[in-house]
Amino acid sequence: MASAFSTKIGNWLARYLSKSVESYRRLDTIAIEELATVLRPGDVLLVEGNSRISIAIKYLTQSSWSHACLCVGTANSSSDQILLEADLQEGVRLVAPDRYRDLNLRICRPNKLAAKDEELLVGFAREKLGHRYDLKNVIDLIRYLIQRPAVPQRYRRAMIAFGSGEPTKAICSTLIAESFQSIGYPILPIHGTEGLERESEAVGEDGEVPLYYKRHFTHFTPRDFDLSPYFHVIKPTLEKGFDYREVHWEDAQGLSDNAE
Repeated sequence: MASAFSTKIGNWLARYLSKSVESYRRLDTIAIEELATVLRPGDVLLVEGNSRISIAIKYLTQSSWSHACLCVGTANSSSDQILLEADLQEGVRLVAPDRYRDLNLRICRPNKLAAKDEELLVGFAREKLGHRYDLKNVIDLIRYLIQRPAVPQRYRRAMIAFGSGEPTKAICSTLIAESFQSIGYPILPIHGTEGLERESEAVGEDGEVPLYYKRHFTHFTPRDFDLSPYFHVIKPTLEKGFDYREVHWEDAQGLSDNAE
């Protein structure tokens, strides 16, 4: 009985938090059709959402990016369902780039991802299709919409990091982080050193070698893929061979300024 009641309340909150706000403005000038043809399997598409839950996530993470999708295929058009995401209401599913045509977007691409690892990454993520969104912290998120507390920045990540821990539930960034960690690809690892007595010059003068520790995948947020030094930021316009000399500007009177 209690479980059914909690599910009902959770579903109502999910619908409420998924509603868009009217004050959102798209600044990106790249056509979604152009962006779709640039996407490759393994790319992470960051989304600046315009929903109520996006406001809370952007506040807590101090970032423009509130949602993330993983590209799991190649698109011939922007209507091809090549993006895997964890949706608040629908759970883990496939969507087309068209879904985000009215939002600001960013492509983050892993560096030199081997074909075998790309296949394993995509396969791991696809196995999550049908899983439900993790609503454990949804009450906390809605509280921040009502009153945004003065929370020190170093603690904000933890306030949305931990889900229920159930293997059949996920949120967008943790799903993608877990997929990359399944193939040993770093996002924002913890750096450390361990003193070792070796004569190799590669070890360093102090006998130390660099070590990397994995953060738990539930600690990742969408902005981490943007901050990661192991992902390229892909600009579709530049990928298509942008030349600033071909830009046609107009002056205040609406006259073309193409003087050489």
